[in-house]
Amino acid sequence: MLHIVQNDPEVPPGNIAENLDAMGIMYCVHHPYNGEPLPELRDVSALIVLGGSMGANDDSRHPFLYDLKIVIRQAVSAGIPYLGICLGGQLLAAALGARVVSDRWEELGSLPVALTAEGCCDALFAGLPVEFDSFQWHHDSFDIPAGGVLLASSTACRHQAFRVGSTAWGTQFHPEVTEQIIRDWCAWDSASSARVDELLSDFRSIDVSYRAAAQGVLANFMGIAGSLKVS
Repeated sequence: MLHIVQNDPEVPPGNIAENLDAMGIMYCVHHPYNGEPLPELRDVSALIVLGGSMGANDDSRHPFLYDLKIVIRQAVSAGIPYLGICLGGQLLAAALGARVVSDRWEELGSLPVALTAEGCCDALFAGLPVEFDSFQWHHDSFDIPAGGVLLASSTACRHQAFRVGSTAWGTQFHPEVTEQIIRDWCAWDSASSARVDELLSDFRSIDVSYRAAAQGVLANFMGIAGSLKVS
């Protein structure tokens, strides 16, 4: 079964859950910030780790992150399909020994992402245009782990997506956001709160292309993981 790790109460699966339901795919969501246990890898056929307001190295404030990085490292070693989104991508990088840098290449809002030559040939991005619309909300950014392949970049953030091995991906961009999620995130501080109408308007302007890219990434990931449709 597909397992999803939600690291923050205000960073839910969003349209990932909506699209999985529409595809008839079974999944289980874990909430370790509430003390729930992380998934046992023997039960996991694919793993998605979501974002969060914390940093990938904030183990002292969020002790479950230490254990989550162990789970991620074990999943990669076992060849279990893994998709890490924003913090989830940073955790993948950190789990494999790469740096996650604070206050570098920050982005906020609806922004384009461009595939590298390797990204154009990567299974996760099959069928997507070379440049596609994304939503960004990050202050930290990951380095590419040793042996990893850079798959996408943006004007402000050099490292937007990477792959390690054949079944583990990290993205900096968010393919899961909804208008409600954006509203919730804007409430985090006064600077973003003042921009809520602007950010929502920009997001609505890319609605069709954003949804297509988000659905494409998820469908490709689930295709890689194998059919999990309810019989």
